Amino acid sequence: MARRNNLSHISIPELSLVLLVGPSGAGKSTFARKYFKPTEIISSDVCRGLISDDENNQAVSADAFELARFIAAKRLKNGLLTVIDATNVQSESRKDWIKLAREYHVLPVAIILNLPEEVCSKRNKTRPDRNFGGHVIPQQISQLKRNLRHLKEEGFRQVYELRSEEDVAMLETITRTPLYNNKREEHGPFDIIGDVHGCYDELCMLLEQLGYGIDREHAELISAPQTTNEDGYTRVRKPVFVGDLVDRGPASPQVLRLVMNMVGNGAALCVPGNHDAKLLKWLNGKQVQLKHGLEKTVEQLSAEPPEFLESIKTFIDGLISHYVLDDGKLVVAHAGLKENMQGRGSGAVREFCMYGETTGEIDEFGLPVRYNWALEYKGKAMVVYGHTPVPQAQWLNRTIDIDTGCVFGGSLTALRYPEKELVSVSALQQYAVPARPIGYNADSGLSVQQQYDGVLDIADFIGKKIVNTRYSHNITIREENSIAALEVMSRFAINPRWMIYLPPTMSPVETSSLPGLLEHPEGGLQYFRETGVEKVVCEEKHMGSRAIVVVCRNEDVARERFGVDGEGIGVAYTRTGRSFFADKGLEQAFLARMNAALESAGFYNDFQSDWVCLDCELMPWSAKAQALLQQQYAAVGTAAGQALPAVTAALEQAVRNNVPAQLLLEKYRSRQQQVTDYVAAYRQYCWPVHRLEDYKLAPFHIMATEGKTYFDKDHEWHMAHIRKICEAAPELLLATAYQVVQIGDPESELAAVQWWEKLTAAGGEGMVMKPYSFLTRDTRGLVQPAVKVRGKNYLRIIYGPEYDAPENLSRLRSRGLGAKRSLALREFALGLEGLERFVSKEPLQMVHQCVFGILALESEPVDPRL
Repeated sequence: MARRNNLSHISIPELSLVLLVGPSGAGKSTFARKYFKPTEIISSDVCRGLISDDENNQAVSADAFELARFIAAKRLKNGLLTVIDATNVQSESRKDWIKLAREYHVLPVAIILNLPEEVCSKRNKTRPDRNFGGHVIPQQISQLKRNLRHLKEEGFRQVYELRSEEDVAMLETITRTPLYNNKREEHGPFDIIGDVHGCYDELCMLLEQLGYGIDREHAELISAPQTTNEDGYTRVRKPVFVGDLVDRGPASPQVLRLVMNMVGNGAALCVPGNHDAKLLKWLNGKQVQLKHGLEKTVEQLSAEPPEFLESIKTFIDGLISHYVLDDGKLVVAHAGLKENMQGRGSGAVREFCMYGETTGEIDEFGLPVRYNWALEYKGKAMVVYGHTPVPQAQWLNRTIDIDTGCVFGGSLTALRYPEKELVSVSALQQYAVPARPIGYNADSGLSVQQQYDGVLDIADFIGKKIVNTRYSHNITIREENSIAALEVMSRFAINPRWMIYLPPTMSPVETSSLPGLLEHPEGGLQYFRETGVEKVVCEEKHMGSRAIVVVCRNEDVARERFGVDGEGIGVAYTRTGRSFFADKGLEQAFLARMNAALESAGFYNDFQSDWVCLDCELMPWSAKAQALLQQQYAAVGTAAGQALPAVTAALEQAVRNNVPAQLLLEKYRSRQQQVTDYVAAYRQYCWPVHRLEDYKLAPFHIMATEGKTYFDKDHEWHMAHIRKICEAAPELLLATAYQVVQIGDPESELAAVQWWEKLTAAGGEGMVMKPYSFLTRDTRGLVQPAVKVRGKNYLRIIYGPEYDAPENLSRLRSRGLGAKRSLALREFALGLEGLERFVSKEPLQMVHQCVFGILALESEPVDPRL
């Protein structure tokens, strides 16, 4: 160990496990408090105190260290620097910490406070809680010195030793050095290039197609393209090479020259591949077998000057195993990288980056069977890699293999980031024959991601979950709600590949205090007034059922985009993910008519998409609620219709016979009228549905098309584009009537109220009030995306025929809306997040975190009548 004394500055890796080593009384705790945050320090004494109320209780040392290790493991798992404040003077006690550091792929650092015995003894005498006996400190110092020189051999990457109080006082700072793989501050844009394998001409062709200027003769970069991002900033693009620059191809030296020049000038990044590492071993004179293409590289390098060979050695030796880029959103490694290894440094990390992971088996071609780590990848970062040639680059769980086998006659592929656009050039010829056929064991039917999405992992949907959303805060899904959602999903839901979105519940307006009314538009206007909304859209509320309709241009699109084969061109489903149509043939006929309307309206061409997801209302209500009508509403209406006239007639006769029953008669007359209104209310929205022409669909939101959502568009934009579709099929589609209302303009507000009164007087359900912008926030966060204002008679269906009796209305006015509104906002945020994930082509597991979350929230105890 190189002794480092008289230090004024210590530098440690930003992610490391720091062991303070020294006898009792050396000042380790004081040292830790001075240079590290309290949360970073794990003290063995504190752990003893936590489990025994006595920090000096040596009898619980084993339990205390078990606790310390558990806390340290959790910190390291989360990528946090951790400091162990214990004596750590025995090699046996350090061994477990080294093992923990390796387990979490962090660098172990030792800071030794090797102070003289008299200093430690003197300090302990001033502390009444440290009555150890005179033999303890000399014994600890002896144990420390016995193996001090072997710390590097134990596995410590950095060792710092302070031998005196003066050494400790001289130390001014401890800084955290970012790991070499930490390029989080580089945001791109990047062009990530797959395995080149000596294919120089194809590399130049690809770079030129990407917009780079290349001097082919001198293997130099002349110019780089620029991209202007959404913020208006223009940045120069930077190539990132995934390694395996050499072997098998015709011009490995030229490839090396070009890439080395670009990296040396700071114009590119490169990670090492296994072929590059093998070349380095040969250049260093190590025993290496000249096969798998290395023999070609060696032959090509034989004509190069020694200086060039030395520069190659320096270049490859300096390559970093992987890079973490763009605030951790992007990881580039030659063979990929699991989540728990990203941004960490260890031999195991470097090994995985270059070779991946094998199962230990050998296939029929005599090659090791590689474990497909990407199948289980659930990390947040996008991982771009190569190593294993594939016929076509495809996404799988936020990972993509872009080695498309150029040297084997395939193509050289680049991924443009953040655009996620693939750019390829075909190989000019086949330079080598692969030992294993490219695409071996590949399924040509569905994409790799769709094959994986065929079976969702139940572990992702049970237990308590926290879902991160971009439009709101993190949303917690409780375990008991997850169980209820799992029941619905597994037993009743449509094919989950279709279910990319569920709409949120909707809260009613504030309860009205006007005579005879429970809801009134003024409550909605007041709510939006208070949230600072200046303009709202009032839409007629149809008495139907909320429906999500996904329509594809043809069955090929359904298969390619949704991974659904043999189920037609789309689906119509309910708020709980159930199929709207029991008759599959009727559903597909309905969707075919929708598809024809979209084609006729020019929707697919205008939106540059072959599919669309629409939020709609499907009528009549009786189409979905037939059983509810027969067993509940019609039953009540029929029974009351039969009984109340007889009761009323009997009371009228009693009054004529001078029986004092006038008040009772008036009560039952009122009840009879209420039941009549009740029956009229639900009959308004029911008609027979036996054929396609019996249905009406009222779309009101264009939720998503290929690669895009429409949350940035206002409601008038949605209505205008939907009206164009509806005009193409008026027999099936209904454009929703609406009014734009200026908040604070008495005339505009009065017009909205009068329109609501007209709608409800004619038997309509009421209206929905929405902020003019689809997404609206105030100081507290998201504003309700919509509130409903239901008419007096329609509310009889919800609350019962006699709800507007004064005594009932008084009780109902105490209803609370807080829980309903909270639920609506959480479901709204989840729904938008799920769609954003789908259009970004994230795994179905990630989309269904949100969809499943909405179903789970629906089982929360909220009054269903609201």
